[in-house]
Amino acid sequence: MIEQIRVNVAAYAVARGDAVISTLGLGSCVAIAVHDLATAVGGLAHVLLPSESMSRDRDNRAKFPGTAVPLLLEEMRKLGATGPFTAKLAGGASMFGALLPSGGVNMGERNVEAVRRALGVAGIGIAAQDTGGDYGRSVFLHVRDGRLVVRSLNRGEHVL
Repeated sequence: MIEQIRVNVAAYAVARGDAVISTLGLGSCVAIAVHDLATAVGGLAHVLLPSESMSRDRDNRAKFPGTAVPLLLEEMRKLGATGPFTAKLAGGASMFGALLPSGGVNMGERNVEAVRRALGVAGIGIAAQDTGGDYGRSVFLHVRDGRLVVRSLNRGEHVL
């Protein structure tokens, strides 16, 4: 039986083997899926903000890319992951682009850039991504093989 694990906003989960870790309703948030194929260990974080400076509550490590990526790696190593690790990203949409001032940087873009930086610091390559746009997404990480299924009302379903 496949274990189903749901990740809420500013939260994360790790698992090994036959599990599916999902998060629903990504808008400007970014889902970071990290996977170790050799050990069939994976993790998913639903990050909310690009940096701790944007929040009064900084205790939740899953809320920010710079702390969520090391957290995922720590927890995955506890389950036996050794690397190499690969990452897949989804989200970072500009849900209310028409409301942005001209030339303004939207939160989705800022989140995606912060995730890329955090993965770079950790030495993790991005294998695939579905980011940007103006639509929401839900993602499903199949831990056994690292598939990331991305679903959107307007864009259907595809696999990264």
